[in-house]
Amino acid sequence: MKTAQDPLAAVDELLSQATWLPASNARGALRRAAGLTQAQVAAALGVGRVQVARWETDRAEPSGVRRRTYSQLLQGLAQQHPDVMTSTASP
Repeated sequence: MKTAQDPLAAVDELLSQATWLPASNARGALRRAAGLTQAQVAAALGVGRVQVARWETDRAEPSGVRRRTYSQLLQGLAQQHPDVMTSTASP
């Protein structure tokens, strides 16, 4: 028999698994706002610089562990540079 799960705990669990990525145009803007190069991001994520360029130009999407890691990086940069998220928001 299943026991009722605490709704707040369930939401916290979902949030911990979230792999949100901003729109591709914001990805490069966030990186540049932080003064990072594509090569630096690529080295940190264990991919080539061209792959990061593809993620930033909407020609590819990361998956699996790389998506989670890239998401964590972008979320941190978005918190540090909220103005970038506002200026790149779609109308």
